[in-house]
Amino acid sequence: MKLLVVAVGQRVPDWAQTAWDDYAKRFPPELKLELRAVKTEPRASKTLETLHAAERERIEAAIAKGMRIVVLDERGTALTTKALAARLSAWQGGGDDVALVIGGPDGLDPAFKAAAHERIRLSDLTLPHAMARVLLVEQLYRAWSINAGHPYHRE
Repeated sequence: MKLLVVAVGQRVPDWAQTAWDDYAKRFPPELKLELRAVKTEPRASKTLETLHAAERERIEAAIAKGMRIVVLDERGTALTTKALAARLSAWQGGGDDVALVIGGPDGLDPAFKAAAHERIRLSDLTLPHAMARVLLVEQLYRAWSINAGHPYHRE
């Protein structure tokens, strides 16, 4: 199975890249994890619709046909770590490759969010994009570790 994280925005602080790399290398070979950063549309006097359309085009180009699309959205379904583990197990059992999408500073195109298979949220708090990447990869790793019976997750 493949987990693809598509994140709008190319630059993240070194600490965030280091944290991403640390978690990414922990995933087992049967659960491939990839990050694709897509360019943020320049803001210079463009409408929100224009910005969303340009970023949506880049996001869709990064996602292979047939992938299950899960968007991170502040109004998405709140999940516990155990619920995320159950989702991950279901995705694996269904043979789905999954694209998890993190929007840019202006969020995601509303039509793109509506067309996604699922909408989840990481937190009730507003998170910086770099932090969202790190939190997502950590929680995906923790979800995998729960399913694998790994001692990383203890109650």
